[in-house]
Amino acid sequence: MNCMIDNNKHYKFGFLSLGLIGGSIALAIRQIYSNAEIIAYARRQSTLDEAITAGAINIGTTEINELFSDCDIIFLCGPVAINNQFLEQLKPFLSEKTIITDVGSVKCSIHKAVSQLGLEHQFIGGHPMAGSEKTGFENANPFLLENAYYILTPTKTVPSEAIAGYYSLVKKMGAIPMILNSQEHDYITAAISHVPHLIAAALANLVHDHDSAEGTMKMIAAGGFKDITRIASSSPDMWESICMSNTENIADLLDDYIHSLQSISNAIRTKQTGFTHNLFTASKEYRDSFSDLPRGPINKIFACYVDIPDEAGAIASLATLLAKADISIKNIGIIHNRDFEEGVLRIEFYEQSSLEEAITLLKKLHYSIYQRK
Repeated sequence: MNCMIDNNKHYKFGFLSLGLIGGSIALAIRQIYSNAEIIAYARRQSTLDEAITAGAINIGTTEINELFSDCDIIFLCGPVAINNQFLEQLKPFLSEKTIITDVGSVKCSIHKAVSQLGLEHQFIGGHPMAGSEKTGFENANPFLLENAYYILTPTKTVPSEAIAGYYSLVKKMGAIPMILNSQEHDYITAAISHVPHLIAAALANLVHDHDSAEGTMKMIAAGGFKDITRIASSSPDMWESICMSNTENIADLLDDYIHSLQSISNAIRTKQTGFTHNLFTASKEYRDSFSDLPRGPINKIFACYVDIPDEAGAIASLATLLAKADISIKNIGIIHNRDFEEGVLRIEFYEQSSLEEAITLLKKLHYSIYQRK
């Protein structure tokens, strides 16, 4: 594979599984290389039919066979454990020119499988750190990767020109490529993605288990609680696979987190003056230093809050104003618990540019707009 800079060359890409990430990459590649041949495997023919209709792929198959034999790049887009199985099924059909990559959020396990199969000279691990709690090709978006870090974990024997080619492709998709080794990658993602997803799931279940029979906690849960537990809605199958693959890093960091929670619990129970103040001071300083530009594994939300009059047609009028300005709304809803919210109406957009356009427009029309970091 060369440096992938010739838009006129006929490239061939393969995809094994076409969910949210695989579908989004295929759609992004289609925008970059309109004449590329894109082959995809999926278990369900309906997924392949949908992808063909959307223009994401040219050919779909429910079998892994010689159709993939002369691809420039093949993306393994299934759950972590399934991607390891894909490697074994692909090996008999692979051309020496083919670069294999994956999109899993655990890298050491697949690097081990690659080594065992003697495919190290053809493998570059990949992890696009973008996504959604929604799954499936129907939610794929060619802009999903824009401004997201895309981690590459090349083997020691893969050719440098292949790394340069993949690096170039990632940049063309609008993502921010970064090269790490597999061990470093897995420790980092355990801390900033895997453990937070487990914490969100545990917190959602904590409220569920302590709620009344009438569901009062659920009814009045404010935006802050919904935001912090949003990722608890992620795919159970995917997260089971991740947790069974990155076990040591996740367990070690969870132990540290549990120890910190025990310290907090003890400080509150014994009324240690200043402990929680120092805790929030330190966390605020660190959290406020985060950049809002790139999107990490926990997807950034583009939302604002608006005060509107309590009268018939107010929401419809606002939505119409945005529609006339060609600003697409992802979600809109009334905030029932205002303890930690400003603005009665919450509007969510697909991207930062749409949010900024909406704020500019609504401010000109004298709406009161609020944003939350």
